[in-house]
Amino acid sequence: MRVAILGAGAFGVAIGDILLNNGHSVHYYDPKIKGCQLENTISDAEYIVLAVPSEFVNNMLPLLPKDIPLIVATKGLLSDSCFSDFQNYMIISGPGFADDIKAKKKTHLTTTNEQAIKLLANDYLAFDITSDKLGVLMCGSLKNVYAILAGFWNLLPGTSEHSLFLADVVKEMKKILSANGASPRTVELACGEQDLRITCGNPSRNYEFGQKLRTDLNYKPEKTIEGISTLKRIKQNEIIIPKDAKLLKELIAESLKWA
Repeated sequence: MRVAILGAGAFGVAIGDILLNNGHSVHYYDPKIKGCQLENTISDAEYIVLAVPSEFVNNMLPLLPKDIPLIVATKGLLSDSCFSDFQNYMIISGPGFADDIKAKKKTHLTTTNEQAIKLLANDYLAFDITSDKLGVLMCGSLKNVYAILAGFWNLLPGTSEHSLFLADVVKEMKKILSANGASPRTVELACGEQDLRITCGNPSRNYEFGQKLRTDLNYKPEKTIEGISTLKRIKQNEIIIPKDAKLLKELIAESLKWA
């Protein structure tokens, strides 16, 4: 298969390595690289993998063919409405740092289509599957903002405080998904609880960003922090926030000091 990967960052390249090892032809496009041509990358592609930072998605989607299967690996999106014109789109998400995948560590991901499993399956990747596309997107986004809060509160993995925080977040995420028409059970998949657990600790960029904010509210990260853009989307009322989503509301209030 000829696969176009949009986004040549760490995760996009990690996916590309898997596809290459599985015998597929891989071609990259990255909006951050001058001279890189989208048209050339997607020409004759049989699948397109979307792995750009979420801030680029809205401008990129109108340029993509709607009849080629689209695999969404971007995290930071809270709605699936932007993909409504695509005839066949699927999502992959879960607790997989790019470096771990490159090192071929055992990784469990969630997908919404068996086609993605056929393309990516190998001896160190395992998948669970669900039809809840919105829920998978929301899990992949919400865990980043909660990771910022965990870092800001300096909740250390392995402590009782950290464990209690995660338990409360899981309950809250289920309420948020339900309020927005997604299945709360999706939080129980790899894209939910498992991804939340590894993101609320080092080496997660979102968690580290929260820790930096503890001592410097003016700290500006050099790399993409998806939780920041997700938080902006939340504050723009992109999703319904239940009245009892206390942790998320507390983060929104805290973010007024630094956002």
